[in-house]
Amino acid sequence: MMDLQENLQQVEANICKACENAGRKRSDVTLIAVSKTKPIEMLQTVYDLGPRDFGENKVQEMCGKMEVLPKDIRWHMIGHLQTNKVKYIIGKTELIHSVDSLHLAKEIEKQAAKQNVTVSILVEVNIAEEESKFGIHKEETISLIRQIAALPHIQILGLMTIAPFVENPEDNRTYFRQIRQLSVDIDAQNIDNVRMDILSMGMTGDYMVAIEEGATMVRVGTGIFGERHYQK
Repeated sequence: MMDLQENLQQVEANICKACENAGRKRSDVTLIAVSKTKPIEMLQTVYDLGPRDFGENKVQEMCGKMEVLPKDIRWHMIGHLQTNKVKYIIGKTELIHSVDSLHLAKEIEKQAAKQNVTVSILVEVNIAEEESKFGIHKEETISLIRQIAALPHIQILGLMTIAPFVENPEDNRTYFRQIRQLSVDIDAQNIDNVRMDILSMGMTGDYMVAIEEGATMVRVGTGIFGERHYQK
């Protein structure tokens, strides 16, 4: 086992430094430990070190971990969500970060209505318009948000983006700025049932820049858990 405590301390120090650079409080930023493909033992170790927000990409994996890990963990669905999997996580997640279509939102609404719960979501924006990524284009965001806002069992709390994979994190600063500005523009429209409190942006390679540009949630996996080893 690599030293998870050391990794976490380094990430924490970097978050504090980025907050300081931006004149923000440390409490403005939530660290989400991205635990996809990682075993229960590693999650438990990180949990014991303090974090309570964990992010998963796959519904099945998240549900399996939920069953055995402490109940006060706040689970974040950060991966692409298929409509046929929605029913398994309604009422169980803190936040769904990856809503990028009205079709998906309507399925969330349907399942949430069945359970009489309100589901908190973020709208995923493909800010760099990469073909390999999910998310809607910036120009379509306000229109989609207006449509989703009409669904009574969904609450929109902000935006999420996955910036390009880059060697130099500075290369993504412009994208983070654009997402921040988009959130300001949306907020100014005062749409009912829409808040822009959360900007989920920044991952292991660029979360310090993301925080400097306004991220309120950063999704750090490799920086905490080490490299991923996918099963062949």
